Amino acid sequence: MMKKLKESQRFEITLLLILMTGFCFSLSIFRYYLSDTKVFLFLNWNLFLAWIPLLISSFLVIFKIKSKFSLIIIIAVWILFFPNSPYILTDLFHLKIRSTVPIWYDLMVILSYAWAGLFCGFISLLDIERLLSDYFKKPTINFVTVFFLFLSSFGVYLGRFLRWNSWDILNNPFGLFNDILSRIIYPAEHPKTWAITLLMGVMLNFMYLMLKSIRNQNVLKTVNEN
Repeated sequence: MMKKLKESQRFEITLLLILMTGFCFSLSIFRYYLSDTKVFLFLNWNLFLAWIPLLISSFLVIFKIKSKFSLIIIIAVWILFFPNSPYILTDLFHLKIRSTVPIWYDLMVILSYAWAGLFCGFISLLDIERLLSDYFKKPTINFVTVFFLFLSSFGVYLGRFLRWNSWDILNNPFGLFNDILSRIIYPAEHPKTWAITLLMGVMLNFMYLMLKSIRNQNVLKTVNEN
């Protein structure tokens, strides 16, 4: 029964995310029609990147990778793309008064994309927790989850303020590692880096825990009703 319940919930979540993605796309297209400018069309690319962690974790859940080595490699790739999900929150930096479109409409556009991207990331993280439960106990998984969310916050900083991308680990690994190592070795010289990482990490952890608490309550309610 639990397996069928999870499958039903997964189908519902996936369908809602697809519909939300379509809604986001329609908002950006309508904005382009109103203003004849491509100001927020880049959000579609950002949302596509936010879907990648979910696609990776869904692949792992569906095909049930047996090899631990393969699983580690795929999760490592997942970690590289995971910051793309909360990254869209920082696109609020682009919000400003423009003559062609009301600012409230632009706010709705950015928030819609940000929520869709964030939800993709959180669902993928739930998948990773589920996979890790076959190898680790709950306290270890909780620690890893918190670490992933803080690591994601650091990745958001790298992307927003230093303009690094997930694929730069292949395109320019030395430049990327140099920026990372300098902030680890000399943290006092980069207070902005760690302030953003800490505060965003705390925020993401609270948001994720709140989502999990709602999910757990709904699961218990459904089980009790049946």
